[in-house]
Amino acid sequence: MKKYYTFLNLQKRLLCILCIVAFAFLLMVCKLFFVTVVDSKKLQTRAIDQWTRDLSLCGVRGSILDTNNIVLASSYTSYNVYVRPVSVTNAQECAQTLSQLLELEQDEVLTKINNKKVSEILLKQQVSPSLAYQILSANLDGVYLSETSTRQYPYGDLLTSVLGFTTIDNIGQSGLEAYYNRFLTGTDGYSLTDGTITGVELSNATTEYVSGIPGCNITLTIDVGLQQILEGVLDRAIVEQKATSALGIVMNAKTGEILSMATKPSFDLNNIPRDDVDTLMSLSKNTTVTDVYEPGSTFKIFTMASALSLGVTTLDETFFDPGYRMVDGQKIKCWKTTGHGSETLVEAFRNSCNSVFMDLGLRMGTTKFYEYLSRFGIGQKTGIDYIGESSGIMMSQDVVKNVDLARISFGQAVAVTPIQMITSICGVLNGTLYQPRLIKSITSENITKTFDSVAVRDTVSDAVKQKMNYLLEQVMSGDGECTFVTGYHIGGKTGTAQKYEDGKVASGKYIASFVGTYPASDPQYVLLLCVNEPSNGIYYGGQVAKPYGKDIFTKLFNYYGIAPDEKDMVDNTNLVAVPNLIGMSITDACALLKSMKLDYYFDDDIQKVTAQAIPDGQMVEKGTIIVLY
Repeated sequence: MKKYYTFLNLQKRLLCILCIVAFAFLLMVCKLFFVTVVDSKKLQTRAIDQWTRDLSLCGVRGSILDTNNIVLASSYTSYNVYVRPVSVTNAQECAQTLSQLLELEQDEVLTKINNKKVSEILLKQQVSPSLAYQILSANLDGVYLSETSTRQYPYGDLLTSVLGFTTIDNIGQSGLEAYYNRFLTGTDGYSLTDGTITGVELSNATTEYVSGIPGCNITLTIDVGLQQILEGVLDRAIVEQKATSALGIVMNAKTGEILSMATKPSFDLNNIPRDDVDTLMSLSKNTTVTDVYEPGSTFKIFTMASALSLGVTTLDETFFDPGYRMVDGQKIKCWKTTGHGSETLVEAFRNSCNSVFMDLGLRMGTTKFYEYLSRFGIGQKTGIDYIGESSGIMMSQDVVKNVDLARISFGQAVAVTPIQMITSICGVLNGTLYQPRLIKSITSENITKTFDSVAVRDTVSDAVKQKMNYLLEQVMSGDGECTFVTGYHIGGKTGTAQKYEDGKVASGKYIASFVGTYPASDPQYVLLLCVNEPSNGIYYGGQVAKPYGKDIFTKLFNYYGIAPDEKDMVDNTNLVAVPNLIGMSITDACALLKSMKLDYYFDDDIQKVTAQAIPDGQMVEKGTIIVLY
């Protein structure tokens, strides 16, 4: 036995034991290092989470303002109501009180309060401050309030599809609320209170508060006064023309700024129809950006600009229109089937003669015509700051036949979005294509980021630009100068296009459109207005859309105080000075305006006039709408 337990063997065994102990100690040291250094923050967070109870303090969502800093969307403080079941002393009394105040079923509330397996239960979100005060006054054990915010839209159904809306958690869900969500969203704060692991608050607990950080404010290029004018006219157009919908855009041709943009019908953003998904999706979609339509005769602006740029025609060239053209063996009729006879290019543009524009398209050929359409931005996204923009629909150049080219030349066999249409028109009439935009600036605390106009490319020469503006004014001059809106030089073009369903022409369904420009010689304001499916017996753009364009321009001049270009044409007997209405009740103000043969517009909840769109003393025509705030 002794030979097996020599000193050497014992020494080896001790060494082995020491190594094992050293290794175990090393493991403990490593574990201690990971606990105290590597995982310390994570473990501290878990410990705080177990031994404290937290409630969020909402970082208020930023406001959205118009170009004049008038608030279009804001947030006000509201509260979420929570219950911590283990802290409730009288469940029956608590459930009865909360169910009455929050308008909830008492049995459901009682079931939640008796659920001791959870530490905290949310009962209701976004209750008003007054209701929150009543809950606090009830002194209910285990009931807590968390500060949050509720989105509010002072103008209700104004700018519905443009502004969009948020979820109940204040996350942008559509429109600009979604597009600029990362800027508008604030950073939530919190309050921490010491408690047991079961959720019971300690008697000597202290509470730590970390306030939330508000989101940025967004200022738009939209002018709310002009927006009210546009939407009021669109509403009237739908009713009078028995149309399914209408849309309009007013853009600054020199900058790409969108001054107003609207789709109608709409809904009140303070009362979102979330329970009717189909209605919500239909009315919240901004069709000026997302949907395409066949433009009809307004597209002739691009054909004419391309033909003049390529030198395939001149303003004094004479054409003959028998009412049709034969292209590839097909007879394509002009809208006037009896024909316009002999006419110059200027007269053909004024007459909107399809036959002449087919000639121009065929002269240019597909390759050159498509090059200019691409230069104008047709078939391309504009890059507007909005979600879901479409690029339009154009036939692939390599499959276009002469008969297709002929139809494209007068606005058929091509589809554009309204924002693409007006942007491209501004590019032609201004000589430079600008990227359209709704954003003016973003402000965070004392820092403001201002957005400048973005010029995409030059489109036509100065000579062609001047000719196009001249042609558009000739269309609107009628029997004499400045007769569309008396005293003002305005350019314009109307369009009428059939609608398609399932790849076929939809019988009796049309889109009537109007494009207007001012000043005619060097446009700053460009208007696009479309009336969808008018069913009042007429459907031509000149009869349906054009009169509403005149109404919008008349009110635009009054709103901005733009004096007539030809003052001697204005009938002074039809003018009246706008009275001072500030401080008056809405009833008295409306009565005074009515007595002076002036019209008015105001939101339903106005009780007292604090501002007016047109200042007192300014001379306006009788029948002018005075917007009251």
